[in-house]
Amino acid sequence: MTMDATLSGHLQELRRGTVVVASLIVLRTPGYGYSLLETLSRAGFEVEANTLYPLLRRLEAQGLLTSEWNTDEARPRKFYRTTEQGDAIADTLRSEWTRIDSAIGDIAKTTANDKTGSAE
Repeated sequence: MTMDATLSGHLQELRRGTVVVASLIVLRTPGYGYSLLETLSRAGFEVEANTLYPLLRRLEAQGLLTSEWNTDEARPRKFYRTTEQGDAIADTLRSEWTRIDSAIGDIAKTTANDKTGSAE
């Protein structure tokens, strides 16, 4: 396996969980799939529709999202909204993300100090 393929696989794994958190946070305000794709893309989350829609269905099945059809327009659209349980999960995941980011930062500082001989 090439280094590019290896990196690509790891980046995909890293993004997978972050898209869940981002989606739950964005959908605290009701939205439909395509607008969510656009919002995530503008924020730097490159997600394809064939990845996002199954994720939305899975989050709905887990009780983290609810959905309803808006038939007021010419083309019906399915709107999603984060549930109370989804809000709680999103908050917990964000806290965990912050903790992990801090821990990785601490490890990076420690190893950088070890390389330069600045460790205690």
